[in-house]
Amino acid sequence: MVAVQPARPVARRPAVRPVEADEPADGPPCPACGTPNLPGRRFCRRCATPLSTPEQRAPLPWWRTVWPFRRRVRIGSGRLLRRTLLVLAVAGLVVAGVLFLPAGRYVFEDVRDKLGGTAEVSPSGVTASASAPGHDAAAAVDGLTNEYWGAPALGASLNCRFGTPFRLVGVVVHTGVSKEPKEFRQGARPTRADLLITTADGEVKKKTVTLNDKPGPQTVRTGISDVVSVELVLRAATGQAEGRPIAVGEVEFFRRT
Repeated sequence: MVAVQPARPVARRPAVRPVEADEPADGPPCPACGTPNLPGRRFCRRCATPLSTPEQRAPLPWWRTVWPFRRRVRIGSGRLLRRTLLVLAVAGLVVAGVLFLPAGRYVFEDVRDKLGGTAEVSPSGVTASASAPGHDAAAAVDGLTNEYWGAPALGASLNCRFGTPFRLVGVVVHTGVSKEPKEFRQGARPTRADLLITTADGEVKKKTVTLNDKPGPQTVRTGISDVVSVELVLRAATGQAEGRPIAVGEVEFFRRT
């Protein structure tokens, strides 16, 4: 029996498809060579240049150019989350501005008080709720410490009024009948008082002051704007005795320059 050799493979001849001699020239012309093409073609039949240009993307809104929102958003890539975070951030800034603006303004004015100069302001009028004989209210604002306002009892007050509102930086109080230590101990002197400070809009701000039992000036920082009057109310004293009024030698007021 003789072996049979396999047949030699023969390649198939390509089928020739008849084409029209020319395509109708009713399609868009090629932007490179000008050849007309059928509608719907994507590439030029002559030079293979793309016939359709990619769509231009719309410009991003301004907030999308700020980190972390400047990345291009894909479908389902967290657009809702970023918009929510943006809204919350804006709301937080608004709330912070409302809550902290008064505090920030107070700090700003306080720094100006400390860095700026001061000048004394004289009251346009002064009265007292009660005074010991020979020691009326005017003695407390006459610029001298050898005379004093004598309060007959605790609870008496000294009221100083000002013609023009100003920023009250501080109040200086001299207690006692004299600045000499020996004479100072011989009279009654206040150790605690309330400052009732009234502003131009009618608001009254209270500040409790503890006074040292020694002669000399004692400074009380205030930092209050638009002040029109200051009332000093005596709450506690030492050295009281029969015939000894509570002595306030001098009260001085200072504004910012």
